[in-house]
Amino acid sequence: MDDSALDKNTQRHEIERYLASIYADCVDDAGGKVADYIPELAVVEPDRFGIAVAAVDGRLWACGDADTEFTIQSVSKAFTYCIALELVGRQKVFSHVGVEPSGDAFNAIVFDPHTNRPFNPMVNAGAITISSLIHKVLGDDAMNLVLRRFSDAAGRELGISEPVYRSEALTGHRNRAIAHLLLNVGATEAPVEPGLDFYFRQCSILVTAKDLARMGATLANLGRNPQTGKQVFDLGAVRDTLSVMFTCGMYDYSGNWVLDVGVPCKSGVGGGIMGAVNRQLGVGTFSPRLDEKGNSVRGLRVFKQLAEEFGLHAFECTNFGSEFVRGLL
Repeated sequence: MDDSALDKNTQRHEIERYLASIYADCVDDAGGKVADYIPELAVVEPDRFGIAVAAVDGRLWACGDADTEFTIQSVSKAFTYCIALELVGRQKVFSHVGVEPSGDAFNAIVFDPHTNRPFNPMVNAGAITISSLIHKVLGDDAMNLVLRRFSDAAGRELGISEPVYRSEALTGHRNRAIAHLLLNVGATEAPVEPGLDFYFRQCSILVTAKDLARMGATLANLGRNPQTGKQVFDLGAVRDTLSVMFTCGMYDYSGNWVLDVGVPCKSGVGGGIMGAVNRQLGVGTFSPRLDEKGNSVRGLRVFKQLAEEFGLHAFECTNFGSEFVRGLL
């Protein structure tokens, strides 16, 4: 074994040891509770916990329940936004959905008072609008395309949780109200049900923490999956998506997130958080217990510790990150 192989092997063990340390530090945190407004999410095992980190050179490290499947939920919003930018163009997308943080809860029934449009695509109103735009172009093929692209980003075939989809479709009355109000203000077109059904389905895609890390690394790697080498997303769409994730991706905690962590991320009420450190890393976490804003309690702690230890904040000025990050470049 040559010196470079020895160095990589040593680094792999160091990273695994550090992730195990973070896991041990956070695993006993029983704060928060699982999402209960979607019946199928209310019955998930609350103490599942997984962490995964994927580098843009294809390597991946994980610990805990990183292979446990859960539904992607709002993490999907980042990727459907990216697809919509490619499919219908920036001008069309921006005419329907803004890019400003709302300061409101992710499921708030409120639009930008100046435009009568959703504030951004990372809240439900914006994501439903984005889904409607995609469905209008692709019709019944919309779900097949989205599932294909999500799978390409993850590097494996993904599927849908039919029980969660049915649960969301049967109980998603607030989202249905948002869709009809979007129609009322002219932000979307009739009929609203096909686009809304597509939205429910995309939120029900099954992923793991490893998948989220790979998907984050695909965004970080300028749209190319580091593991397979496939170009999954257009570079311009990736740039816009990461920008909106940075400012709007963590619900109404997004401002504090930029200050404390400084990494483009998207969370979901299924317990997942996906992050992308530009040209360096993708990070995925899974823990179903959520805080009052809908973010994974343990996931928040993991990202904060990773950002502090590895100097991942976009505006980190005291150092260039740890030897770990420098070794990945």
